[in-house]
Amino acid sequence: MDLIIGAGITGLSYAAYTNNDYIVIEKDDQVGGYCRTIKQDGFVWDYSGHFFHFQDQAIKNLIFSGINADDVLTVTKRTQIKYKDRLVDYPFQKNIHQLPQQEFIDCLYDLFQNPVKDYSTFKQMLYAKFGKSIAEKFLIPYNQKLYACDLDTLDVDAMGRFFPFADKEDIIANFKTNPATSYNATFLYPKGGAMEYVHSLCRHVDMSKVCLREYITHIDLQAHVATTNKRQIHYDNLISTMPFPALLTLTATPFDKSLYTCNKVLVFNIGFDRKGLEVNNNWIYYPESKYIFYRVGFYDNIFQKDRLSVYVEIGYKEDQPIDYEYAFQRTLHDMQLAGITTPQHRVVSHNTLLMNPAYVHITKQMEQDRARKMEQLGNSDVFSIGRYGSWIYCSIEDNIKQSKNLASQLSR
Repeated sequence: MDLIIGAGITGLSYAAYTNNDYIVIEKDDQVGGYCRTIKQDGFVWDYSGHFFHFQDQAIKNLIFSGINADDVLTVTKRTQIKYKDRLVDYPFQKNIHQLPQQEFIDCLYDLFQNPVKDYSTFKQMLYAKFGKSIAEKFLIPYNQKLYACDLDTLDVDAMGRFFPFADKEDIIANFKTNPATSYNATFLYPKGGAMEYVHSLCRHVDMSKVCLREYITHIDLQAHVATTNKRQIHYDNLISTMPFPALLTLTATPFDKSLYTCNKVLVFNIGFDRKGLEVNNNWIYYPESKYIFYRVGFYDNIFQKDRLSVYVEIGYKEDQPIDYEYAFQRTLHDMQLAGITTPQHRVVSHNTLLMNPAYVHITKQMEQDRARKMEQLGNSDVFSIGRYGSWIYCSIEDNIKQSKNLASQLSR
């Protein structure tokens, strides 16, 4: 019997794909993990923005099997960057021609006359690949707000394939044309929110085997026994989607906690009484420190609604205390400062979420240690998968693929 810890997208996907008998335990009172939807006062909000970009047709078919096609929007992605007094198309490095003339010249000069050649950290890579001006105008301040850490502590490939690299030729070519070559130039969004994907996935899961409000308190690797707040469960394979450091703790596996760091993200979902001033973008990036948030997303522009509905994301260090009331009032102030709202806009509904962990910090030392620990756990039939189970930066589709592959490997 397979014991699956966590009923988020990853855990449910494994249950949907496996041929083995299984049981799923979930500490919360509903399935979905971070892929949930809040419906409140006529607004539809997710646990921050969840935008599916399906590349694998089989996975897309699985996820859509329980959703009416008329209930899903195909949205052309429109994102920009608030840079000083203007909006610049994303990604910044491919749209420097939209900057004031002197700043454009500075960026172009630094791109071609760049003394930095060698690099071993994420920050050094930004300087080496894009030059001082592009790095310091957007790439460094934005990512420092996002990751809430010194970028010199991150690995060069901290964002993997998700970092929007562009060589000099791409940048120059983009001055006259702006081809939609991004892997996620469009995204799919259910009218009922991302939870509709979870509901569809659950049609392929025996929900009588999903146990809510149950959590692990100890795992005996030798005996293959997991102790929960309710019982002891004997398993053949244990598939964990909980954060990897938590799994190491529950299995009494010694590890250096300083290697496994992350940020946490405070999310405000806010609904207003009228349409906002931003009517085009799906989301906007805010690199400047004068704004508390690093990104604001516009549900009303996705759903084509007549009331401003946003998610606001604020990055914090993992152990940093949060003054929620200050953060909310500062958010409302900064939304006016950024030109999203006016003093006449009135909040009619809001919701507060804390995602912890949110973005994991990737370092070479952590990756080496993680590989050793995963091999050690695998020898005891314990497999840690998913974004946080693998302690990586990845997409939701990546999580589903990983679940599918592991289910194939372990199915008897």
